[in-house]
Amino acid sequence: MGIPKFFRWLTRKYPMILHNVKKEEDLPPCDNLYLDLNGIVHNCIHGNSATRHERVSKLTDLEEVWAACMRAIDEIVHSVKPKKVLLLAVDGVAPRAKMNQQRARRFRSAKDS
Repeated sequence: MGIPKFFRWLTRKYPMILHNVKKEEDLPPCDNLYLDLNGIVHNCIHGNSATRHERVSKLTDLEEVWAACMRAIDEIVHSVKPKKVLLLAVDGVAPRAKMNQQRARRFRSAKDS
């Protein structure tokens, strides 16, 4: 769920942290790289498929998902080339309250439509 308005605050306070990178050579030197794997795992499981059926069938192939996650991490690390630290953060399973909230939201939207 993230911290509300944190990205906006961070980029206003430290505007130099945003870079448009067109080539690998344009990357500034980097000592530390901290990756939150939730986005990577989510994209590897769900991808950009349009239908629910495609997402579910892709989710069942664990080896394919694992390989896609490793490729995505590998690509980022080889592009950024951190010199000192690489930290990979994984949150784990969502808390029960969050799951209940999402379920209630889905039921409400289905009822409204």
